Amino acid sequence: MIPRVNERSHTPHDPLSEALGRTVPFEGGPTERAVVAYWPGLDASTLDDEQATWTAAQWAEHLEGPLLEHPFASSPQGDRRAIFHLDARLHPKDRELTGAEWAEAAHRLARAAHVETPGGKNGCHWIAVQGRPGRLDLIANLVRIDGAWQPQPRDLLKRLSDESRRIEEDLLLTPVPTDSPPRAGARAVPRASTQFATVLAQLAGERSGPLATVRCLVEHTAHRIGRQPSAGGPDTAHGLELIARRPHGTQQDLDTAATHRNAPPPHAVPAPPTVTAAACRSP
Repeated sequence: MIPRVNERSHTPHDPLSEALGRTVPFEGGPTERAVVAYWPGLDASTLDDEQATWTAAQWAEHLEGPLLEHPFASSPQGDRRAIFHLDARLHPKDRELTGAEWAEAAHRLARAAHVETPGGKNGCHWIAVQGRPGRLDLIANLVRIDGAWQPQPRDLLKRLSDESRRIEEDLLLTPVPTDSPPRAGARAVPRASTQFATVLAQLAGERSGPLATVRCLVEHTAHRIGRQPSAGGPDTAHGLELIARRPHGTQQDLDTAATHRNAPPPHAVPAPPTVTAAACRSP
């Protein structure tokens, strides 16, 4: 299972259309049964009684609600693009999951992304859509019910990747191979200049660094190839997604190196006194 975080948007219509593989109408439209999981705070009795009448447009309206109710809510940077969209794809040769298995994976990824907090009463509106073969889409509004912005973890991609590996193991899915060499044993890292640490941080930049650009281009190509009707499209797309993971691992290693370079040097430990052969002789 390979997770991918898409660029945030102002409305949920485009992410929902992509998840379903068709355009979501603003009015009317067929009943939407592809939603396999949703925000636990949603009135369960209403869904039980009226789930057959919920359309994709109504799900979109539910997702958009907090953003419309809090017109001044924004991220700490003043960004109003509150619709978070994550898609996770299975290996082309994986078995078909049941609805309960898709729902379990959705809740676990939602918690890893911090859009679901167990026991929270003012959380994010979110839904999980299983509308395309071997793919799960998680769409959430980062504006919470109370109008606060739900912060995303700094290591979001790592959290999602780690949780995806655990889901693969628990559901007996095809694991993503890793070819990263084992890390060397811990050792003291000499202090480097601030300029050198800054260069490492720029290379490791999650959004604007050169490795991020390469990863983005590979992921975009994989996404487009995966939508092609050719027989080899899914396999080729999956292979490219695996390649895109390598720059991400390199980014994390560079970020760790930059952190170590900025860390204060360890306290010097006095060397033991030198004992010579003469000192060992009896007087």
